[in-house]
Amino acid sequence: MPLIPRMDRIAYGGDYNPEQWPEAVWAQDVELMREAGVNLVSLGIFAWALLEPAPGEYEFGWLDRSLDLLHHAGIAVDLATPTAAPPPWFLRRHPDAAPITREGVRLGGGARQSFCPSSPAYAAASAGITEQLARRYAGHPALVLWHSHNEYGGANAYCYCETSGAAFRNWLRDTYGDLGKLNEAWGTAFWSQRYGDWDEIEPPIVAPTTVNPAQELDFFRFSSDAHLANFRRERDILHRLSPGVPVTTNFMLANCKNIDYWKWSREVDVVSNDHYLQAERPDNHIELAMCADLTRSVARGRGWLLMEHSTGPVNWQPRNLAKAAGELRRNSFQHLARGADAVMFFQWRASRYGAEKFHSAMLPHGGTATRTWRDVVALGDSLGALAELRDGRVVADVALLWDWESWWALELPWRPAALAFRDRQEAFYEQLWRAHRTVDFAHPEADLGAYPLVVAPSSYLLSPAAADNLRRYVAGGGTLLVSYFSGIVDAHDAVHPGGHPGALSDLLGLVVEEFEPLRAAETVRLDDGRVADTWTERLELRGATALASYADGPAAGRPAVTRHGRAFYVSTRLDAAGTAALLATVAEAAGLPAAPELPEQLEVVRRRTDSGGFVIAVNHGETDAVVPGHGVELLTGERVADGLPVPAGEVRVLKENPR
Repeated sequence: MPLIPRMDRIAYGGDYNPEQWPEAVWAQDVELMREAGVNLVSLGIFAWALLEPAPGEYEFGWLDRSLDLLHHAGIAVDLATPTAAPPPWFLRRHPDAAPITREGVRLGGGARQSFCPSSPAYAAASAGITEQLARRYAGHPALVLWHSHNEYGGANAYCYCETSGAAFRNWLRDTYGDLGKLNEAWGTAFWSQRYGDWDEIEPPIVAPTTVNPAQELDFFRFSSDAHLANFRRERDILHRLSPGVPVTTNFMLANCKNIDYWKWSREVDVVSNDHYLQAERPDNHIELAMCADLTRSVARGRGWLLMEHSTGPVNWQPRNLAKAAGELRRNSFQHLARGADAVMFFQWRASRYGAEKFHSAMLPHGGTATRTWRDVVALGDSLGALAELRDGRVVADVALLWDWESWWALELPWRPAALAFRDRQEAFYEQLWRAHRTVDFAHPEADLGAYPLVVAPSSYLLSPAAADNLRRYVAGGGTLLVSYFSGIVDAHDAVHPGGHPGALSDLLGLVVEEFEPLRAAETVRLDDGRVADTWTERLELRGATALASYADGPAAGRPAVTRHGRAFYVSTRLDAAGTAALLATVAEAAGLPAAPELPEQLEVVRRRTDSGGFVIAVNHGETDAVVPGHGVELLTGERVADGLPVPAGEVRVLKENPR
């Protein structure tokens, strides 16, 4: 069954804002959409002030006409609730709904997401406009998908006002039941923080020194849940009044620290994601692949929707670089290869006004006489040939553990060194990508039995349940690689007993006697020639075997990389070559087939559907390449018998013929 009912091919289009243009432009928009192969647009995302210009007064005529025009042109609509941008009257009428920063600064309007996520006034107003839209458009023939809000938690992740404080206390009551359990979990005997009344607890506002990390962690959880409550409210209204139409909201996954997307993914009918290249980064196509794999994983292997990416430069990075020739196409096919069933952009037509007027679009300021427009039309034509790919499954070789709660905890103040959660995630992912391994991401408590190899790059926070899960995985024949500073604390940032890494000491067969962070720019050598920086540890082996030891540095002579049965441990930050070599060793131990001998810059992913297997190849290099395989190349119609040629900078899609 397709992710979006009544869509018979890959969805293609973007955010459409007809309200920003005279109606005389709308007919031109629709004609150009048809030329480009657009079959889905997101409509009304930031239109609240035009739909409800005054409280309880609605103007839907322009939206009626836009929906009808799109429908008659054969273009389906992902209709948004406009609740990410309350109109100016909202804050004037409800000044107490303005978000307050940790420092106590009240934030004003004039932007988007200018509201406290716990505000009752916002809850009522957003429910009101959602209900009006659902009642009016539930039966409209253009409607195929509801789009709740936009990028929850993007600009107003946390609010520290009195309303949020009260909501936080209610959340804590529901979570702990009584103050005794909270005091125990938070370790409030430290620094005389023991609470005798719920009203003594406040959000973790700026204090004379660092705030209790357990309190910080729970505030992060509460804040993610506060946004989730807003989504659930809208979703439930839409389900009730518009049954049968799926509801989504656009995630920001790997680039959003604020939301626990494992939890959120269970609440949406369809997973959608926004992704934007880090333009100045030379390997940004690898970061893109990682984010796409994470999105597919959060979608639990099902197809997902790329709701936003860009045709060219964005407007909010330090240097907003234009995309190189062919890059728009390669980016789009990377997402498609890794599970996307929609290729959508922000935005359709470049805006003349406002904060995003220099953000690229499918139809640029320069119009149809631009390379971007030609690339957009060519991409739409190509996607029209790929309907068979929809809801295809991607089979992975390796799982990387990813946990938003561990991200939150690791980057709190007062750690042995300033470590970044994504640093090791990206380091291991990059070398797996370069070795042509396909990666899934998994929560530490998820079923890992399908993976011959699991890597824990950054599991500082690891619950006892997660540790038990990893023990069962290894006992069942799985191979595990754990990176440094993992298994250190539980869900409340309390150190596991028994010495580091308390949650995993028995599994890894070792104890960390002492952390040995390095000075900035300091490096160490291992006795096998590898080089590392940032972090070392003084290990005491209790059953594990040393595979490599430190040749110099503060832990000189001590083990650096160890093995205990099928569990491996690396106690330092290896450079790229060392990380690649370690992964090759562990992959061999896991029984993975040898990595295919392909050019490093050739990205190859397989999707499987009920109708067969498909190979999507993206050549990021400057030389032509060949992928082993036989079948039919869907973009050119050519039959392939002795390998699939992939020209430099190009993409190819092979429908495999079974032998």
